Amino acid sequence: MSILTDGTHENIVLAQNVNGRLRAEARMAFARAFLLRASGAGIFLALAGIGVGAASYGYAYMNQFDSAAEKIAGAMQAALSEVTLKTKGEVTLTDNVLKLEQPPAPAASPLAAVQAAAAAKQPEGSAPVRTTYTVFKSTPYLTGDIVTGWNFEGTGTTPTKQFCYFASPMSLFSTDIKQVNIAIDRKLVESTSREYNLAELVKKCVWYDKKLDN
Repeated sequence: MSILTDGTHENIVLAQNVNGRLRAEARMAFARAFLLRASGAGIFLALAGIGVGAASYGYAYMNQFDSAAEKIAGAMQAALSEVTLKTKGEVTLTDNVLKLEQPPAPAASPLAAVQAAAAAKQPEGSAPVRTTYTVFKSTPYLTGDIVTGWNFEGTGTTPTKQFCYFASPMSLFSTDIKQVNIAIDRKLVESTSREYNLAELVKKCVWYDKKLDN
């Protein structure tokens, strides 16, 4: 057994070996740290490059559509500047012709048709003809209808008489109609029947009102 003391050859060799190992490990740690830093920097630069590339592509893509829209607008402006308008109901666009169709005339109401027929010229040499007509308004009620009639004369627009009655089949399979008079010129008629309340039925009558003509 030998005991090594300070300054001996063995201690010097051991110290050198330990120092060399420590330096080697320090260099390896530094190399690993440098490799990690370089990898991180490379990844960062790659992501930054991808981001810049995507932004540039998007910018170019938007500018492409803007330029296309400007071209279309310019073409439309040039085409419209060459439009020729004629007073014959046609609009001419270079070689194409677009016809302007007139909106259809509103259909005449049945009342107007009846009034026009009433105003027709009477046959020559005949006695004056008195024209009357009735306009009916019906409202469903129970198994039948409450009907209001407006009597007109000639080309008049205001009824000369009004009446209201309730009409209902006698039975489910019957063609016979039961009629109950309700009112004449908004006044209730006298009734001995207790089957219907005329005061309630008259509320369903549709009396003439000038507002209905509009």
